[in-house]
Amino acid sequence: MSKFIGRKKELEKLRDIAKKGSNLVVIRGRRRVGKSHLVKEHGKSVRFLEFSGLAPDKDMTAQDQRDHFANQLVHQLKMAPCTFKDWYDAFVGLAQYLDTGPTVIFFDEISWMAQDDPTFIPKLKDWWDRIVHQYPRIQLILCGSVSLWIEENIIKSTALFGRISLVIHLEEWSLLESLEYLKAIGFKGADQDFFRLLSITGGIPWYLAQINTDFLLEDNIKRLCFAKNGLFVQEFDRIFNDLYQGDSPIYKKIIYALEGGMKTLEGLRQALGYDHGGFLNRYIENLCLSGFVTKHRLWSFKTGKSGKQSLYRLSDHYLRFYVKYIEPNLEKINKGDFEHSPSIAIPNWHGILGIQLENLLLNNRPLLLAKLGVGFDSIVADNPYLQKGTKKIEGCQIDYLIQTKLQTLLVCEFKLNKRTIGVEVIDEMQEKLRRLSIPRGFGKVPVLVHMGDLSDDLLERGYFYRTIDLRDWLHPPC
Repeated sequence: MSKFIGRKKELEKLRDIAKKGSNLVVIRGRRRVGKSHLVKEHGKSVRFLEFSGLAPDKDMTAQDQRDHFANQLVHQLKMAPCTFKDWYDAFVGLAQYLDTGPTVIFFDEISWMAQDDPTFIPKLKDWWDRIVHQYPRIQLILCGSVSLWIEENIIKSTALFGRISLVIHLEEWSLLESLEYLKAIGFKGADQDFFRLLSITGGIPWYLAQINTDFLLEDNIKRLCFAKNGLFVQEFDRIFNDLYQGDSPIYKKIIYALEGGMKTLEGLRQALGYDHGGFLNRYIENLCLSGFVTKHRLWSFKTGKSGKQSLYRLSDHYLRFYVKYIEPNLEKINKGDFEHSPSIAIPNWHGILGIQLENLLLNNRPLLLAKLGVGFDSIVADNPYLQKGTKKIEGCQIDYLIQTKLQTLLVCEFKLNKRTIGVEVIDEMQEKLRRLSIPRGFGKVPVLVHMGDLSDDLLERGYFYRTIDLRDWLHPPC
């Protein structure tokens, strides 16, 4: 599809910084989130030179990476074949073809390019200082999916300190952008079909691009998720092998531990059977940087300040779906058992959709806040909330809690029902409000976010401050 969706703020930042002379930009984000596509869109109107590292392999060497760089240089600049024994020589070889015109130089998957050569970044810095920075309109963009490597070796690097003009952390498409894309490619189905699809793909552009609009939703799911060698069958191992390599088993254990619900760091330690120590913090923070897990700070109602504890949520839709449904069926998938089945009988499909929709909403909190009419400047804190039970207070968990500066707590319940949602949801909310311990003078305001019809009795009660129907985003007013 030729239409470029979203990324307006990111493109504006890239174009604004390009007007200020030569500059160094870093872009990071989840694998498949569209980093390369963003840079190529930005570079359409200027001279564009692209270089990408080779995916890691046990036999890969630094020289293999330099040879690949040289081949890309030869192909793009129509120069004679060459080889480089040192990265600085490779960079100088590129610089010979620069001029005073506006140029974007794009180093994609830079952690792969730098593999097995600790001098890569110092030599890149030296090349930038001595040669590239002399040109008036060069924009060097460094990009990659191994976010921890980028954080430690580029963003926090003493070699590049003061030289980086812009850092972009690229997020997945918003719910509205994902729906815009699906409608643009001609995806058809009932309202729930759109959300069923997004419950697997989230707003990851590459995943959505795999949808074949000639097929129904169920056929797409069977082809991608339950067919031998299906793209989404193989994607899980590719993610962990490419990004985390030798440490992938530990990362996978964390993902599996979070599949059942949010956990504190201590809860994760207990689930994994790990002793206290700093190594788990590093792994979980890397998953957060990579865009697979989200960290939610718990806070004090009285002070509004973040506390020591945080909740960690598996916020990636694909990973949760893989762990819940694809991995348990791998033996059948590899034998081709689903290939000739007229339909896929996914157990508890409605249950997983409910959990994934909660994920989708938390990943799109600006949309929720806009629907509630709550501005960011009026918020003290907002996150999923966990109140641990003690001898004095009962425990409770809130799907999404917003504390405003007016000492109001908006308590949001996410509800997905096959049938009509009835007055029983009021009883559930009242029990949560009863358990939630708050300081004197604070108010609790119930909010219902739902997909499914509301019963007349529920509507007549007028209990909820707001009821937000997700289906309204599929059918915006003209």
